[in-house]
Amino acid sequence: MKKAALKYVIFVAAALMVMYGMVNGEPETVAQKATKVCLECIGIG
Repeated sequence: MKKAALKYVIFVAAALMVMYGMVNGEPETVAQKATKVCLECIGIG
């Protein structure tokens, strides 16, 4: 029973962290960094 409760607590904590990151604009930051890395790999950036 305790393991099941712990799974739900971890799931809720993870969901809250994802929502917090989305509210603060993290997807845009990650996309910008990924684009820069990709362009550097092919020699353009």
